[in-house]
Amino acid sequence: MDYLSQTDGIFFGAGALDLDSTLQQVEQALANVDDGDLFLESRHSEMLMFDDGRLKSSSYDHETGFGLRAIMGEADTFAHSGELSQSALERAVNTVRTVSSGYSGQMALSPAALANVPLYTDENPLDATPFEAKVALLQEIDAAARARDPRVRQVSASLASSWQAVQIIRAGGYRVADIRPLVRLNISVVVEKDGRMESGSSGSGGRMLLGSFMEEAYWQAEIDEALRLANLGLDSIAAPAGEMPVVLGSGWPGVMLHEAVGHGLEGDFNRKGTSIFSGRVGDQVASKGVTVIDDGTISDRRGSITIDDEGTKSARNVLIEDGILKGYMQDRQNARLMGVEATGNGRRQSYAHLPMPRMTNTFMESGDYDPQEIIASTKKGLYAANFAGGQVDITSGKFVFSASEAYLIEDGKIGAPVKGATLIGNGPDAMGKISMLGNDSKLDRGVGTCGKSGQSVPVGVGQPTLKMGGITVGGTQAA
Repeated sequence: MDYLSQTDGIFFGAGALDLDSTLQQVEQALANVDDGDLFLESRHSEMLMFDDGRLKSSSYDHETGFGLRAIMGEADTFAHSGELSQSALERAVNTVRTVSSGYSGQMALSPAALANVPLYTDENPLDATPFEAKVALLQEIDAAARARDPRVRQVSASLASSWQAVQIIRAGGYRVADIRPLVRLNISVVVEKDGRMESGSSGSGGRMLLGSFMEEAYWQAEIDEALRLANLGLDSIAAPAGEMPVVLGSGWPGVMLHEAVGHGLEGDFNRKGTSIFSGRVGDQVASKGVTVIDDGTISDRRGSITIDDEGTKSARNVLIEDGILKGYMQDRQNARLMGVEATGNGRRQSYAHLPMPRMTNTFMESGDYDPQEIIASTKKGLYAANFAGGQVDITSGKFVFSASEAYLIEDGKIGAPVKGATLIGNGPDAMGKISMLGNDSKLDRGVGTCGKSGQSVPVGVGQPTLKMGGITVGGTQAA
Protein backbone atom coordinates (compact mmCIF):
# COMPACT_ATOMS: atom_id res chain seq x y z
CA MET A 1 0.00 0.00 0.00
CA ASP A 2 1.31 3.43 -0.92
CA TYR A 3 0.56 5.22 2.33
CA LEU A 4 2.71 8.19 1.35
CA SER A 5 0.70 9.15 -1.72
CA GLN A 6 -2.57 8.53 0.15
CA THR A 7 -1.59 10.85 2.98
CA ASP A 8 -0.17 13.43 0.55
CA GLY A 9 -3.75 13.82 -0.63
CA ILE A 10 -4.80 14.64 2.95
CA PHE A 11 -2.01 16.94 4.10
CA PHE A 12 -0.89 18.70 0.91
CA GLY A 13 -2.78 20.56 -1.78
CA ALA A 14 -5.69 23.00 -1.84
CA GLY A 15 -6.57 24.30 1.60
CA ALA A 16 -3.70 22.49 3.32
CA LEU A 17 0.11 22.59 3.21
CA ASP A 18 2.43 23.01 0.23
CA LEU A 19 4.93 20.15 0.14
CA ASP A 20 7.97 22.09 -1.12
CA SER A 21 7.41 24.91 1.38
CA THR A 22 6.92 22.40 4.21
CA LEU A 23 10.17 20.60 3.39
CA GLN A 24 12.03 23.92 3.47
CA GLN A 25 10.48 24.84 6.82
CA VAL A 26 11.46 21.50 8.33
CA GLU A 27 15.06 22.06 7.19
CA GLN A 28 15.02 25.49 8.80
CA ALA A 29 13.51 24.25 12.07
CA LEU A 30 15.94 21.36 12.46
CA ALA A 31 19.17 23.14 11.53
CA ASN A 32 21.99 22.48 14.03
CA VAL A 33 19.99 20.20 16.34
CA ASP A 34 20.54 16.51 17.12
CA ASP A 35 17.24 15.13 15.85
CA GLY A 36 13.63 16.02 15.25
CA ASP A 37 10.63 15.67 12.98
CA LEU A 38 7.34 17.07 11.78
CA PHE A 39 4.44 14.79 12.65
CA LEU A 40 1.26 15.29 10.59
CA GLU A 41 -1.99 13.67 11.67
CA SER A 42 -5.61 13.40 10.56
CA ARG A 43 -7.93 11.33 12.76
CA HIS A 44 -11.63 10.49 12.45
CA SER A 45 -13.26 8.83 15.46
CA GLU A 46 -16.75 7.72 16.40
CA MET A 47 -18.29 6.30 19.57
CA LEU A 48 -21.81 4.89 20.00
CA MET A 49 -23.07 3.94 23.47
CA PHE A 50 -26.30 1.98 24.01
CA ASP A 51 -27.48 1.82 27.62
CA ASP A 52 -30.75 1.01 29.39
CA GLY A 53 -32.52 0.16 26.15
CA ARG A 54 -31.66 3.33 24.26
CA LEU A 55 -28.89 5.03 22.35
CA LYS A 56 -27.44 7.04 25.20
CA SER A 57 -24.73 8.88 23.28
CA SER A 58 -23.22 9.17 19.85
CA SER A 59 -20.13 11.22 19.11
CA TYR A 60 -18.01 11.96 16.06
CA ASP A 61 -14.73 13.85 15.98
CA HIS A 62 -12.28 14.85 13.28
CA GLU A 63 -8.89 16.20 14.30
CA THR A 64 -6.13 17.41 12.00
CA GLY A 65 -2.87 18.98 13.10
CA PHE A 66 0.90 18.83 13.35
CA GLY A 67 3.62 18.60 15.97
CA LEU A 68 7.10 19.99 15.28
CA ARG A 69 9.92 18.78 17.50
CA ALA A 70 13.64 19.51 17.74
CA ILE A 71 15.93 17.51 20.05
CA MET A 72 19.03 18.94 21.72
CA GLY A 73 20.75 16.32 23.85
CA GLU A 74 18.26 15.34 26.55
CA ALA A 75 16.02 18.36 25.87
CA ASP A 76 13.11 18.77 23.45
CA THR A 77 11.54 21.87 22.02
CA PHE A 78 8.07 21.23 20.72
CA ALA A 79 5.31 23.23 19.06
CA HIS A 80 1.98 21.93 17.80
CA SER A 81 -1.19 23.26 16.22
CA GLY A 82 -4.61 22.06 15.17
CA GLU A 83 -4.42 24.44 12.21
CA LEU A 84 -2.87 22.77 9.19
CA SER A 85 -1.56 25.82 7.33
CA GLN A 86 1.75 27.24 6.17
CA SER A 87 1.41 30.24 8.48
CA ALA A 88 0.76 28.02 11.52
CA LEU A 89 3.78 25.91 10.62
CA GLU A 90 5.90 29.06 10.23
CA ARG A 91 4.93 30.16 13.75
CA ALA A 92 5.90 26.73 15.04
CA VAL A 93 9.26 26.93 13.24
CA ASN A 94 9.97 30.30 14.85
CA THR A 95 9.05 28.95 18.28
CA VAL A 96 11.35 25.96 17.90
CA ARG A 97 14.22 28.08 16.54
CA THR A 98 13.90 30.52 19.43
CA VAL A 99 14.64 27.71 21.86
CA SER A 100 17.30 25.93 19.80
CA SER A 101 19.13 29.08 18.70
CA GLY A 102 22.80 28.90 19.63
CA TYR A 103 22.80 25.11 19.97
CA SER A 104 25.28 23.30 17.75
CA GLY A 105 24.45 19.66 17.12
CA GLN A 106 24.73 17.10 14.35
CA MET A 107 21.50 15.72 12.91
CA ALA A 108 21.09 11.98 13.50
CA LEU A 109 20.74 9.78 10.46
CA SER A 110 17.18 9.06 9.34
CA PRO A 111 15.86 5.49 9.48
CA ALA A 112 16.59 3.40 6.40
CA ALA A 113 14.18 4.11 3.54
CA LEU A 114 11.35 1.59 3.61
CA ALA A 115 8.21 0.48 1.87
CA ASN A 116 5.41 -0.18 4.34
CA VAL A 117 4.53 -3.84 4.75
CA PRO A 118 0.71 -3.82 5.07
CA LEU A 119 -0.38 -5.13 8.47
CA TYR A 120 -4.02 -4.03 8.27
CA THR A 121 -6.55 -2.53 5.92
CA ASP A 122 -6.34 1.15 4.96
CA GLU A 123 -10.13 1.45 4.65
CA ASN A 124 -12.03 3.70 7.03
CA PRO A 125 -14.25 1.64 9.40
CA LEU A 126 -16.43 4.69 10.02
CA ASP A 127 -17.43 4.76 6.35
CA ALA A 128 -17.45 1.02 5.61
CA THR A 129 -20.53 0.37 7.79
CA PRO A 130 -23.59 2.68 7.70
CA PHE A 131 -24.44 4.51 10.92
CA GLU A 132 -27.93 2.99 10.95
CA ALA A 133 -26.46 -0.52 10.85
CA LYS A 134 -24.28 0.23 13.88
CA VAL A 135 -27.25 1.48 15.89
CA ALA A 136 -29.29 -1.57 14.84
CA LEU A 137 -26.43 -3.84 15.98
CA LEU A 138 -26.40 -2.30 19.46
CA GLN A 139 -30.19 -2.60 19.67
CA GLU A 140 -29.99 -6.30 18.79
CA ILE A 141 -27.29 -6.88 21.38
CA ASP A 142 -29.35 -5.17 24.08
CA ALA A 143 -32.49 -7.16 23.26
CA ALA A 144 -30.65 -10.48 22.94
CA ALA A 145 -28.83 -10.09 26.26
CA ARG A 146 -32.06 -9.28 28.12
CA ALA A 147 -33.88 -12.21 26.49
CA ARG A 148 -31.07 -14.64 27.27
CA ASP A 149 -31.28 -14.48 31.06
CA PRO A 150 -34.19 -13.24 33.22
CA ARG A 151 -31.72 -12.12 35.89
CA VAL A 152 -30.33 -9.37 33.63
CA ARG A 153 -31.04 -5.93 35.06
CA GLN A 154 -28.88 -3.72 32.86
CA VAL A 155 -27.12 -3.96 29.50
CA SER A 156 -24.53 -1.56 28.12
CA ALA A 157 -23.00 -1.95 24.67
CA SER A 158 -20.56 0.34 22.88
CA LEU A 159 -18.99 0.47 19.45
CA ALA A 160 -15.87 2.58 18.86
CA SER A 161 -14.17 3.20 15.51
CA SER A 162 -11.28 5.40 14.40
CA TRP A 163 -9.15 6.00 11.32
CA GLN A 164 -5.79 7.71 11.68
CA ALA A 165 -3.51 8.91 8.88
CA VAL A 166 0.00 10.07 9.81
CA GLN A 167 3.04 11.30 7.96
CA ILE A 168 6.49 11.96 9.44
CA ILE A 169 8.92 14.35 7.76
CA ARG A 170 12.57 14.74 8.74
CA ALA A 171 15.44 16.92 7.56
CA GLY A 172 16.87 15.87 4.22
CA GLY A 173 13.47 15.16 2.71
CA TYR A 174 12.84 11.85 4.49
CA ARG A 175 9.12 11.10 4.52
CA VAL A 176 7.13 8.06 5.63
CA ALA A 177 3.46 7.47 6.40
CA ASP A 178 0.94 5.08 7.91
CA ILE A 179 -2.85 4.66 7.85
CA ARG A 180 -4.30 2.99 10.94
CA PRO A 181 -7.88 1.79 11.44
CA LEU A 182 -9.06 0.73 14.90
CA VAL A 183 -12.35 -0.75 16.14
CA ARG A 184 -13.68 -2.11 19.42
CA LEU A 185 -16.95 -3.68 20.60
CA ASN A 186 -17.74 -3.92 24.31
CA ILE A 187 -20.72 -5.47 26.11
CA SER A 188 -21.44 -5.21 29.85
CA VAL A 189 -24.32 -6.75 31.78
CA VAL A 190 -25.56 -6.57 35.36
CA VAL A 191 -27.45 -9.54 36.81
CA GLU A 192 -29.35 -9.92 40.08
CA LYS A 193 -30.19 -12.93 42.24
CA ASP A 194 -31.71 -12.81 45.70
CA GLY A 195 -30.79 -9.14 46.04
CA ARG A 196 -27.16 -9.68 45.04
CA MET A 197 -26.00 -7.87 41.92
CA GLU A 198 -22.90 -8.69 39.86
CA SER A 199 -21.52 -7.44 36.56
CA GLY A 200 -19.62 -8.99 33.68
CA SER A 201 -18.17 -7.62 30.47
CA SER A 202 -16.62 -8.85 27.26
CA GLY A 203 -15.04 -7.05 24.35
CA SER A 204 -12.85 -7.41 21.30
CA GLY A 205 -11.28 -5.31 18.59
CA GLY A 206 -8.28 -4.62 16.42
CA ARG A 207 -7.06 -2.82 13.33
CA MET A 208 -9.83 -3.96 11.03
CA LEU A 209 -13.28 -3.09 9.74
CA LEU A 210 -16.53 -3.82 11.57
CA GLY A 211 -17.57 -6.65 9.25
CA SER A 212 -17.09 -9.59 11.60
CA PHE A 213 -18.68 -7.67 14.48
CA MET A 214 -21.94 -7.49 12.51
CA GLU A 215 -22.20 -11.30 12.30
CA GLU A 216 -24.70 -12.68 14.79
CA ALA A 217 -22.54 -15.58 15.91
CA TYR A 218 -19.76 -13.12 16.80
CA TRP A 219 -21.73 -10.76 19.02
CA GLN A 220 -23.82 -13.56 20.50
CA ALA A 221 -20.56 -15.09 21.75
CA GLU A 222 -19.63 -11.77 23.36
CA ILE A 223 -23.00 -11.73 25.16
CA ASP A 224 -22.43 -15.30 26.35
CA GLU A 225 -19.06 -14.35 27.83
CA ALA A 226 -20.37 -11.24 29.59
CA LEU A 227 -23.24 -13.27 31.09
CA ARG A 228 -20.91 -16.09 32.11
CA LEU A 229 -18.72 -13.69 34.08
CA ALA A 230 -21.66 -11.91 35.70
CA ASN A 231 -23.34 -15.16 36.77
CA LEU A 232 -20.01 -16.47 38.00
CA GLY A 233 -19.91 -13.53 40.39
CA LEU A 234 -23.29 -14.55 41.84
CA ASP A 235 -21.79 -17.87 42.94
CA SER A 236 -18.43 -16.50 44.15
CA ILE A 237 -17.13 -16.73 47.67
CA ALA A 238 -14.65 -14.54 49.54
CA ALA A 239 -11.08 -14.80 48.26
CA PRO A 240 -8.43 -16.38 50.48
CA ALA A 241 -5.55 -14.34 51.88
CA GLY A 242 -1.94 -15.33 52.32
CA GLU A 243 1.06 -16.55 50.35
CA MET A 244 0.34 -19.37 47.92
CA PRO A 245 1.02 -20.72 44.43
CA VAL A 246 -0.85 -18.77 41.75
CA VAL A 247 -1.74 -19.96 38.26
CA LEU A 248 -2.42 -17.23 35.72
CA GLY A 249 -4.58 -17.88 32.67
CA SER A 250 -3.51 -17.23 29.08
CA GLY A 251 -4.22 -14.09 27.06
CA TRP A 252 -5.48 -11.01 28.92
CA PRO A 253 -3.69 -11.88 32.22
CA GLY A 254 -0.61 -10.78 30.27
CA VAL A 255 -1.65 -7.28 31.38
CA MET A 256 0.27 -8.05 34.57
CA LEU A 257 3.38 -8.77 32.49
CA HIS A 258 2.77 -5.53 30.58
CA GLU A 259 2.52 -3.44 33.73
CA ALA A 260 4.87 -5.17 36.16
CA VAL A 261 7.66 -5.91 33.66
CA GLY A 262 6.99 -4.21 30.31
CA HIS A 263 7.04 -0.60 31.52
CA GLY A 264 10.26 -1.29 33.38
CA LEU A 265 11.86 -2.27 30.05
CA GLU A 266 11.09 1.04 28.31
CA GLY A 267 14.22 2.97 27.38
CA ASP A 268 13.54 6.29 29.11
CA PHE A 269 13.20 4.73 32.56
CA ASN A 270 16.42 2.77 32.04
CA ARG A 271 18.43 5.67 30.65
CA LYS A 272 17.49 7.69 33.72
CA GLY A 273 18.20 4.77 36.05
CA THR A 274 14.70 4.80 37.52
CA SER A 275 13.73 1.24 36.51
CA ILE A 276 14.46 -1.81 38.59
CA PHE A 277 15.85 -3.28 35.33
CA SER A 278 18.36 -0.43 34.76
CA GLY A 279 21.86 -1.61 33.87
CA ARG A 280 20.87 -5.27 33.91
CA VAL A 281 21.19 -6.25 30.24
CA GLY A 282 22.73 -9.72 30.19
CA ASP A 283 21.46 -10.56 33.69
CA GLN A 284 19.07 -13.35 34.62
CA VAL A 285 15.88 -11.41 35.41
CA ALA A 286 13.33 -14.24 35.07
CA SER A 287 13.15 -18.00 35.35
CA LYS A 288 14.79 -20.05 32.63
CA GLY A 289 12.39 -20.70 29.79
CA VAL A 290 10.76 -17.26 30.08
CA THR A 291 10.94 -15.30 26.81
CA VAL A 292 9.21 -11.92 26.48
CA ILE A 293 8.61 -10.27 23.11
CA ASP A 294 7.32 -6.88 22.02
CA ASP A 295 6.07 -7.19 18.45
CA GLY A 296 4.40 -4.39 16.52
CA THR A 297 4.28 -6.35 13.26
CA ILE A 298 1.39 -8.76 13.92
CA SER A 299 -1.41 -8.44 11.36
CA ASP A 300 -4.63 -6.69 12.47
CA ARG A 301 -3.63 -6.48 16.13
CA ARG A 302 -4.64 -3.51 18.27
CA GLY A 303 -1.05 -2.63 19.21
CA SER A 304 0.45 -3.07 15.73
CA ILE A 305 1.96 -0.23 13.68
CA THR A 306 3.83 -0.45 10.36
CA ILE A 307 6.02 2.44 11.53
CA ASP A 308 6.26 4.15 14.89
CA ASP A 309 5.46 7.83 15.36
CA GLU A 310 9.02 8.87 14.55
CA GLY A 311 9.18 7.02 11.24
CA THR A 312 11.12 3.96 12.42
CA LYS A 313 9.91 0.64 11.07
CA SER A 314 8.03 -1.46 13.60
CA ALA A 315 9.82 -4.63 14.70
CA ARG A 316 9.72 -7.85 16.68
CA ASN A 317 11.97 -7.13 19.66
CA VAL A 318 13.16 -9.84 22.05
CA LEU A 319 13.28 -8.25 25.50
CA ILE A 320 13.93 -11.30 27.68
CA GLU A 321 15.19 -14.61 26.27
CA ASP A 322 15.31 -17.76 28.39
CA GLY A 323 15.22 -15.51 31.45
CA ILE A 324 18.10 -13.25 30.29
CA LEU A 325 17.47 -9.52 29.74
CA LYS A 326 18.43 -8.74 26.13
CA GLY A 327 17.51 -5.08 25.77
CA TYR A 328 14.99 -2.29 26.14
CA MET A 329 12.29 -0.73 23.99
CA GLN A 330 13.60 2.48 22.48
CA ASP A 331 12.50 5.64 20.76
CA ARG A 332 15.12 7.64 18.80
CA GLN A 333 16.12 10.08 21.52
CA ASN A 334 16.74 7.55 24.29
CA ALA A 335 18.39 5.11 21.89
CA ARG A 336 20.88 7.76 20.76
CA LEU A 337 21.67 8.80 24.33
CA MET A 338 22.19 5.16 25.33
CA GLY A 339 24.27 4.33 22.24
CA VAL A 340 21.92 1.70 20.85
CA GLU A 341 19.50 1.39 17.92
CA ALA A 342 15.91 2.59 17.98
CA THR A 343 13.51 -0.36 18.13
CA GLY A 344 10.38 1.14 16.55
CA ASN A 345 8.73 1.91 19.91
CA GLY A 346 8.51 5.72 19.70
CA ARG A 347 4.78 6.35 20.11
CA ARG A 348 2.56 9.35 20.87
CA GLN A 349 -1.12 9.79 21.58
CA SER A 350 -1.57 12.49 18.95
CA TYR A 351 0.12 15.35 17.10
CA ALA A 352 -0.15 17.41 20.31
CA HIS A 353 2.11 15.01 22.26
CA LEU A 354 5.80 14.16 22.27
CA PRO A 355 6.78 10.58 21.42
CA MET A 356 8.29 8.33 24.07
CA PRO A 357 9.22 4.64 24.36
CA ARG A 358 5.98 2.66 24.49
CA MET A 359 4.95 -0.98 24.09
CA THR A 360 3.06 -2.37 21.07
CA ASN A 361 1.99 -6.03 21.50
CA THR A 362 3.90 -7.43 24.49
CA PHE A 363 3.67 -11.10 25.36
CA MET A 364 5.40 -14.12 26.86
CA GLU A 365 6.07 -17.09 24.59
CA SER A 366 4.72 -20.59 25.22
CA GLY A 367 6.40 -23.28 27.26
CA ASP A 368 5.95 -27.05 27.17
CA TYR A 369 3.23 -27.84 29.70
CA ASP A 370 -0.42 -28.59 29.04
CA PRO A 371 -2.51 -26.06 31.03
CA GLN A 372 -4.39 -28.89 32.78
CA GLU A 373 -1.06 -30.34 33.87
CA ILE A 374 -0.21 -27.01 35.51
CA ILE A 375 -3.50 -26.98 37.44
CA ALA A 376 -3.08 -30.62 38.44
CA SER A 377 0.38 -29.89 39.86
CA THR A 378 -1.06 -27.35 42.32
CA LYS A 379 -2.44 -28.90 45.49
CA LYS A 380 -3.77 -25.64 46.92
CA GLY A 381 -3.65 -22.18 45.40
CA LEU A 382 -5.41 -19.61 43.23
CA TYR A 383 -6.23 -19.64 39.52
CA ALA A 384 -6.51 -16.07 38.18
CA ALA A 385 -8.14 -16.20 34.76
CA ASN A 386 -8.72 -12.46 34.25
CA PHE A 387 -7.67 -9.12 35.68
CA ALA A 388 -9.54 -5.86 36.15
CA GLY A 389 -6.52 -3.59 36.63
CA GLY A 390 -3.62 -2.79 38.89
CA GLN A 391 -0.84 -0.46 39.98
CA VAL A 392 2.93 -0.73 39.56
CA ASP A 393 5.89 1.23 40.91
CA ILE A 394 8.47 1.23 38.09
CA THR A 395 11.39 2.02 40.41
CA SER A 396 10.77 -0.75 42.94
CA GLY A 397 8.84 -3.15 40.71
CA LYS A 398 6.11 -3.55 43.34
CA PHE A 399 2.64 -4.30 41.99
CA VAL A 400 -0.95 -4.82 43.12
CA PHE A 401 -3.45 -6.38 40.68
CA SER A 402 -7.15 -7.13 41.09
CA ALA A 403 -8.45 -10.39 39.65
CA SER A 404 -11.86 -10.04 37.97
CA GLU A 405 -12.17 -13.81 37.49
CA ALA A 406 -10.46 -16.20 39.90
CA TYR A 407 -10.97 -19.64 41.41
CA LEU A 408 -9.65 -21.72 44.25
CA ILE A 409 -7.39 -24.62 43.29
CA GLU A 410 -7.91 -27.58 45.59
CA ASP A 411 -6.19 -30.96 45.20
CA GLY A 412 -5.14 -30.14 41.64
CA LYS A 413 -8.61 -29.13 40.47
CA ILE A 414 -10.30 -25.80 39.83
CA GLY A 415 -12.83 -25.18 42.59
CA ALA A 416 -15.18 -22.39 43.64
CA PRO A 417 -15.00 -18.92 42.05
CA VAL A 418 -13.75 -16.23 44.41
CA LYS A 419 -14.30 -12.51 44.60
CA GLY A 420 -11.98 -9.77 45.84
CA ALA A 421 -8.65 -11.46 45.12
CA THR A 422 -5.63 -9.19 44.64
CA LEU A 423 -2.09 -10.26 43.75
CA ILE A 424 0.69 -8.42 45.54
CA GLY A 425 4.36 -8.72 44.68
CA ASN A 426 7.40 -7.48 42.82
CA GLY A 427 7.74 -7.82 39.03
CA PRO A 428 11.27 -9.27 38.77
CA ASP A 429 10.71 -11.40 41.86
CA ALA A 430 7.49 -12.82 40.42
CA MET A 431 9.24 -13.51 37.09
CA GLY A 432 11.81 -15.52 38.99
CA LYS A 433 9.09 -17.59 40.64
CA ILE A 434 7.63 -18.91 37.37
CA SER A 435 7.98 -22.66 37.58
CA MET A 436 5.73 -23.91 34.74
CA LEU A 437 4.84 -22.39 31.35
CA GLY A 438 1.86 -23.60 29.33
CA ASN A 439 1.87 -24.36 25.61
CA ASP A 440 -1.09 -22.03 25.00
CA SER A 441 0.33 -18.50 24.68
CA LYS A 442 -2.10 -16.10 23.06
CA LEU A 443 -2.79 -12.38 22.82
CA ASP A 444 -5.78 -10.67 24.35
CA ARG A 445 -8.87 -10.02 22.23
CA GLY A 446 -7.95 -6.49 21.23
CA VAL A 447 -9.07 -4.29 24.11
CA GLY A 448 -5.86 -2.96 25.69
CA THR A 449 -5.09 0.73 26.22
CA CYS A 450 -1.86 1.79 27.92
CA GLY A 451 -1.40 5.01 29.88
CA LYS A 452 1.94 6.68 30.50
CA SER A 453 2.77 10.30 31.39
CA GLY A 454 -0.76 11.38 30.56
CA GLN A 455 -0.80 9.74 27.13
CA SER A 456 -2.88 6.74 26.02
CA VAL A 457 -2.10 4.40 23.11
CA PRO A 458 -3.64 1.09 21.97
CA VAL A 459 -1.65 -2.02 22.90
CA GLY A 460 -1.84 -5.80 22.95
CA VAL A 461 -0.88 -8.11 25.83
CA GLY A 462 -0.52 -11.87 26.10
CA GLN A 463 1.01 -14.91 27.75
CA PRO A 464 0.50 -18.64 28.23
CA THR A 465 -1.02 -20.26 31.29
CA LEU A 466 1.76 -20.13 33.91
CA LYS A 467 2.45 -21.03 37.51
CA MET A 468 4.22 -18.84 40.05
CA GLY A 469 5.13 -19.97 43.53
CA GLY A 470 4.83 -17.95 46.72
CA ILE A 471 2.75 -14.98 45.56
CA THR A 472 0.93 -12.92 48.19
CA VAL A 473 -2.84 -12.97 47.68
CA GLY A 474 -4.92 -10.30 49.32
CA GLY A 475 -8.43 -11.42 50.27
CA THR A 476 -10.88 -11.54 53.12
CA GLN A 477 -10.50 -15.19 54.18
CA ALA A 478 -7.38 -16.73 55.74
CA ALA A 479 -5.67 -19.22 53.42
